[in-house]
Amino acid sequence: MGAETFVIFAKTTRMSSYKEIKRVTTHTLQEMKNRGEKITMLTAYDFSLAKIVDGAGIDAILVGDSASNVMAGHETTLPITLDQMIYHAASVVRGVSRALVVVDLPFGSYQGNSSEALRSVIRIMKEAGAHAIKMEGGREIRESVERVLSSGVPVMGHLGLTPQSIYKFGTYVVRAKEEQEAARLIEDAQILEDCGCFAIVLEKIPAKLAKKVAQSVQIPIIGIGAGPDIDGQILVLHDLLGINQEFNPRFLRRYANIHQVMTEAIQHYVRDVKEGDFPSEKESY
Repeated sequence: MGAETFVIFAKTTRMSSYKEIKRVTTHTLQEMKNRGEKITMLTAYDFSLAKIVDGAGIDAILVGDSASNVMAGHETTLPITLDQMIYHAASVVRGVSRALVVVDLPFGSYQGNSSEALRSVIRIMKEAGAHAIKMEGGREIRESVERVLSSGVPVMGHLGLTPQSIYKFGTYVVRAKEEQEAARLIEDAQILEDCGCFAIVLEKIPAKLAKKVAQSVQIPIIGIGAGPDIDGQILVLHDLLGINQEFNPRFLRRYANIHQVMTEAIQHYVRDVKEGDFPSEKESY
């Protein structure tokens, strides 16, 4: 078995035979870009939803520091800790058989110096079983990126709107609309590629600029609010499913209204219990 193939075996539920499943790797994503096949990526933060997302055929899963907002109710991504990210990542990894699992390094775990970054990454890889990590920033974190990559851990970059820097930006508006910032972003993408990053997320930048970035580097460019002319797309799972109703950015397409489905189901349960209809005789021992 080749080092880049990573074949795992999943036992079927009704027989003792084994089904071959090819694990998605960083090499897989590069091959997808090379042949023009779009890359799909979603967030996940727990075992149950990660198992569903993986089973649905997603290529990559991001255990995002957006768990700070989605799972814990914080206003920003800044409060989530390294320990909390490891907990979420380990839960996701246990539910995944195929997808590449990328984990965000949380705020404060890598910006200080490269040694701190490496310590954080080692904990994530050893304690959570992650396949890769993601870091926000360009030239300003180059030393940390290079140090992590030198340890053999794959790194995904993140440019454009970087939520960990929200207090620096002061707003969640589209980034790199001005020529100077756009030029810097292109340069940062090239720096991350030169360092050895296997992919870059571009968040909330003009579509024309995102296309230019995707054409200027050889590694996959995955967008969120960055238009269609790039190598792949990522969304927050809870936004896509309509569990979260408060977040309505222009780039979001809701594929379901799970909030309504869950609300109606719970209301039905409450009514049945109040009226003595649940549990029935058949549902009792």
